[in-house]
Amino acid sequence: GRIKPAIAFASAQSKLPLPAQGRRVLGYGERTQYGASSKGMVIETRAGAQVTSPCDGWIVYAGEFRSYGHILIINAGGGYHVLLAGMSQIDAAPGQFVLAAEPVGTMAGAGKSDQSTAAANAPVLYVEFRKDGRPVDPDPWWVAGQQKVQG
Repeated sequence: GRIKPAIAFASAQSKLPLPAQGRRVLGYGERTQYGASSKGMVIETRAGAQVTSPCDGWIVYAGEFRSYGHILIINAGGGYHVLLAGMSQIDAAPGQFVLAAEPVGTMAGAGKSDQSTAAANAPVLYVEFRKDGRPVDPDPWWVAGQQKVQG
């Protein structure tokens, strides 16, 4: 098994798969409901959706963090880290090397509710890229066609 990224993260622009299928509800730099500028992107997924690693890298954190719920932080190398938050279950452990598109978690499952309530309570995945501790726009990294996920 490989224990280092196939390509440097900085060279992976336009090559990474989105970590989950769904509808983008907030993009990088857009205003959040609290008036702040978003440091990442938010994808509304289906209940129980599988979450995959968007890149090759080492898991540096997997677990609960403050009020953010389950988060996963991947060291993609070259000073880059990828943060995924909002999963109900994480299937990776610190120290583990993961490949791009490898399953790493699951979104919250479907509850017992009608269709309209289910849509209003759809799980959301937060994705943030950081370079040397500072947030960067993830849009240039997604495979062509995926960066324009809209609802």
